[in-house]
Amino acid sequence: MRSWLKSAHWRTCKKRSTKTWRIREISTFRLASKRESADQQALIRAGVAITYAHWEGFIKAASENYLNFVNNQGHRYRELKICFVVFGMKGRLTVLGDSRKSKSSIEALEFVFSEMDKPAKMVLGSAIDTESNLTSTVFSNIAQSIDIAVDQYETKFKLIDESLVNRRNSIAHGEYLDLNPAQFIGLVEEVLMLMRWYKTDLENAASQESYKRPPTEIEAAWRQRLRMATP
Repeated sequence: MRSWLKSAHWRTCKKRSTKTWRIREISTFRLASKRESADQQALIRAGVAITYAHWEGFIKAASENYLNFVNNQGHRYRELKICFVVFGMKGRLTVLGDSRKSKSSIEALEFVFSEMDKPAKMVLGSAIDTESNLTSTVFSNIAQSIDIAVDQYETKFKLIDESLVNRRNSIAHGEYLDLNPAQFIGLVEEVLMLMRWYKTDLENAASQESYKRPPTEIEAAWRQRLRMATP
């Protein structure tokens, strides 16, 4: 029953960040860019802006929903990978990093250790920050903060920064953008592919429970002895 509840909750989370309506909006501009008209270049400019908006919006929403999913599994902090523990104890960890007073640091560290066996409660309100400028650096920081490997994305970092983010910024600042329909359509296909990759990575992480911390050799041996001793 618990595994069913997990999958049902994850399906709910996925619906909130679904790509369907995003693809539909982007496709409207992709189709319009193919038709020669006096408005063609303006539509391409608007299409770049909307493509970036959905790139940023999807990464933020999907990441937040994945965190929400992990948060609702009822695991103890000790059972989660460190990157997820950070979302629940960031305030105390900040004290450890900033405080020059030994008493404050000791109290903060004692709190962290005392909380490890309690149910994880992540602070999700501002957990995912795109900085309103989702460059490859910002994207990498978000992905790695929830234990998503960025290796396969690295070949697309130049595209993210130069072809998408820089062009969007130029449009936002009222600068002229010389982009033909074929280039725009190619950009759209690349961005949609990145979104598909990220969706797949999150789905795999959820289904494989990769957010859980692997047990140490000592813990694994203790659990094995416990199972053997149980009638």
